[in-house]
Amino acid sequence: MWDEPRLRFGGDWNPEQWPEQVWAEDVTLMRRARVNLVTVGVFAWSRLEPAPGRYDFGWLDRVLDLLADNGIRAALATPTASPPPWFSLAHPEALPVTDAGVRLHHGSRDTYCAAAPAYRAAASRIAGVLADRYAHHPALELWHVHNEYGTVCHCEHAATAFRAWLTARHGSLDALNAAWTTSFWSQHYSDWEQISTPRATQYLANPGQLLDFRRFWSDTLLAAYTEQRDLLRAANPAVPVTTNYVLADWVPVDHARWAAEVDLVAIDHYPSAVDGGAEEQTALAADLARGWARHGARARAAAGPPATARVPGDAAGSAWLLMESAPNLIYTAGRMHAKEPGRMARHSLAHVARGSRGAMYFQWRAPVGGAERFHSALVPHAGPDSRVFRETVELGGILDRIAETDGAAVEASVAIGWDAASGWALRHPGLPSQRIDHHGEVAAAHRALWRAGFGCDVVLPGDSVDGYALLVLPALYLASDAVAAWARGYVEGGGHLLVTWLSGVADEHARVRTGGYPGAFRDVLGVRVEEFHPLADGDEVPLGGGGTGRIWAEDVGLTGAEAVRAYAGGVLAGRPAVTRHRHGAGTAWYVSTRPDDETYRRLLMEAALAAGAAPTCPAAPAGVEAVRRRGAAGSWLFLLNHTDRAHRVPATGVELLTGAAVDTAVEVPAGGVAVVREAAPAR
Repeated sequence: MWDEPRLRFGGDWNPEQWPEQVWAEDVTLMRRARVNLVTVGVFAWSRLEPAPGRYDFGWLDRVLDLLADNGIRAALATPTASPPPWFSLAHPEALPVTDAGVRLHHGSRDTYCAAAPAYRAAASRIAGVLADRYAHHPALELWHVHNEYGTVCHCEHAATAFRAWLTARHGSLDALNAAWTTSFWSQHYSDWEQISTPRATQYLANPGQLLDFRRFWSDTLLAAYTEQRDLLRAANPAVPVTTNYVLADWVPVDHARWAAEVDLVAIDHYPSAVDGGAEEQTALAADLARGWARHGARARAAAGPPATARVPGDAAGSAWLLMESAPNLIYTAGRMHAKEPGRMARHSLAHVARGSRGAMYFQWRAPVGGAERFHSALVPHAGPDSRVFRETVELGGILDRIAETDGAAVEASVAIGWDAASGWALRHPGLPSQRIDHHGEVAAAHRALWRAGFGCDVVLPGDSVDGYALLVLPALYLASDAVAAWARGYVEGGGHLLVTWLSGVADEHARVRTGGYPGAFRDVLGVRVEEFHPLADGDEVPLGGGGTGRIWAEDVGLTGAEAVRAYAGGVLAGRPAVTRHRHGAGTAWYVSTRPDDETYRRLLMEAALAAGAAPTCPAAPAGVEAVRRRGAAGSWLFLLNHTDRAHRVPATGVELLTGAAVDTAVEVPAGGVAVVREAAPAR
């Protein structure tokens, strides 16, 4: 099963939406495309339980038997993301309420409150019945709990649960009042019952309350997941359990910290950029998933040996899977963009190159009706006689030919810090600029390093950073004393650290650190900032040596650091813009503005090279993405050509897609891919 080198390939199959005669055709097409895993039952609650306590499993029995008879495995889902109409009618108090106090109604997906006892009981009940019936079915390879956890609610159930969570987190009202700075605007609480969810209010809501509300929902949704997971594990501990992460800033889920509770990190990724940004977004999503999986593996190891089976990963335990993606469309603002020929394969293989155990899609067959009738699918409305399905068949063959890479570690010499809570805190409207975005700054740093050719891992503050030449912390707004000590210890031990603007400004409760910015990191950076200078949309500030700064600028004072670049215009002309500081045995850089993309690329390349890092494939031309994986059997070089002409890239070994020997260089076709089993370990 999961301990053998085999890349998973398939997607969401919804046979309940089709006449039974279509099922046999679907399975025949799956076999032609070498599909080996399909997700079943994600939104099938109303078909599985058409009335309370009355179940109809006959159709699902036939579906799973059909898959087993054809050598295709199932990721069987619990359907709890979409309660049936009878549940909403019987339990209107379990329908979600907005922050404005408006109760939403049935008619779409996610119409539930995960803090409502009736919903949690019904979800556990259907999960338990599925576990009892299918835990040992020969088609079952993976349990898929729910779908894209992220729904929030402001009902009374949520308010009651929020108060209980706050009591457990803070311990006393005095501690909560201090954490939320409730003396401001007469918000001091004298009784727990005075606290509700952060409803829509007259002006700015309390930032500490908003931040804790996000944390509360992450924990509440995780509890809803683990309730179902534990039922499934009890029925057959040998079958792994996961849920699919949705990557979006609005989601109140700390995916990294959830990773310790899943047997396999699984993500849904839908890039939104039509141009080359889609490829950059794909690389970042994959690196995030791998980083979350690694963080989860370390958390489990610290907690002791697992009592249940885990999906094997590389030596760091970073097993993950691309669970959903769009085969032939990019969903960009206001329209659906058809992917150019070959782009589906490049996006999928970019995930595999970065450690995914396969490539899965939403969905197998495009539906004729329903809200997502024009959603991307492997079998489009045109049917199998289509470019999309032909590319699907081709990709299935490619994944078979590169299966030997499965489980090999992804090489990375640079680490980038990512923190869900910093992203949540920077969504508050009372900040100096509405253009501040932690996740956007992580993406900007990752993009610069991606364009410079460096392999990157994503880490959480506090994770081990041993072995990384450079650690980049972009807009790490929240930094506890422990996080400050973590960064300081890395530099004092000889590490190279690069911190960007608006980092370390606040503690873990979003309270601003006094004495000058960047607060928690002032000593290690050797700088002190007195004033922020946020820039308006479209404004730029020139930088000495060329390039411009955008979004943000700061009046930086030197307290031991040296200026590397200065502002070359405006009120900050001549003041330091980029600094470098020797601290202990290491070096710490500070970047007080967002450089334009090319300047940022050059700056991060300078810092990475000075730290001893090297690009994955220095000879790869611009537009050719290079990723190296390494395992006990050797190393593999993935080359993804995002340009419209062929390129030759130095390499030696065997090209797995063609089987051709590579003596000095491999030719990567325009818009194509090459995977080279290298002749000797690259150093």
